[in-house]
Amino acid sequence: MATKPEATEAAVPSVEVKDWQQLLTELYRDAWDESIGRYRTSYVFRGADALGRELQPGLLKLVGKNGRAGKIEKHLLRNFRKYATGEFRGGASDWHWLTFAQHHGLPTRLLDWTFSPLIAAHFATDDVSCNDRDAAIWCIDPRNTNKLLPPKLRHIAAHEGADLFTAEMLEEAAESLSTFDKLFPEPGILFLEPPSIDVRIANQFALFSVASAPDLDLNAWLEAHAGVARRIVIPAAAKQEIRDKLDQAGLTERLIYPGADGLARWLARYYQHR
Repeated sequence: MATKPEATEAAVPSVEVKDWQQLLTELYRDAWDESIGRYRTSYVFRGADALGRELQPGLLKLVGKNGRAGKIEKHLLRNFRKYATGEFRGGASDWHWLTFAQHHGLPTRLLDWTFSPLIAAHFATDDVSCNDRDAAIWCIDPRNTNKLLPPKLRHIAAHEGADLFTAEMLEEAAESLSTFDKLFPEPGILFLEPPSIDVRIANQFALFSVASAPDLDLNAWLEAHAGVARRIVIPAAAKQEIRDKLDQAGLTERLIYPGADGLARWLARYYQHR
């Protein structure tokens, strides 16, 4: 059964911002790190331009929660590897292929996040067709999700002194997705920082959440783990101010999607409904 939006709202702390200034305050809340004497937030962010299924990965959007996600995931990844071999120059593990496939639009269990709160704000306001709908930015501290990981993964993260995992770190724990899933006696997530296979990943300050199972309901998981996440709601009435100020700050498709594709996307949005 699908998670009801109102249940998530009750379980996850949520604040509605009224304008650009309040948005900045909430995005950078708790950013001061006393241990290093710098403003360095430990949160990662995900922006969604309309409330609803903003935490549903592509694989579940494709197949739904019908028990087939694991089987379809194997078929998708196997065939992607078979036909995309000529375009991929990374490692041979599932983890390198999975990030490459997600980056190019294959439905996977991964979900896109960013280190940049303002890039998350871009994705919460870039679709003009959603201007009449409230948007959201989700904020999660990987240090909190790591506390819930199985011992083998916690040990690897601690040994590396890292809050995020690389493909190589995950290879050390599990050579395949099926082996990875068996590590978890209880559902969980971790965050994977992908190799910068192109400029778009670098410019978006991108990373991915990885679920412990292909059909994990992240909304329900967050409900069951208080204090892991918080959510900032951007009401439809505040979107235009926030979008215009992001544009003036240079947080546009020209940065997010470098090259002619991004330029075309930016111009199409900039001149829409003017």
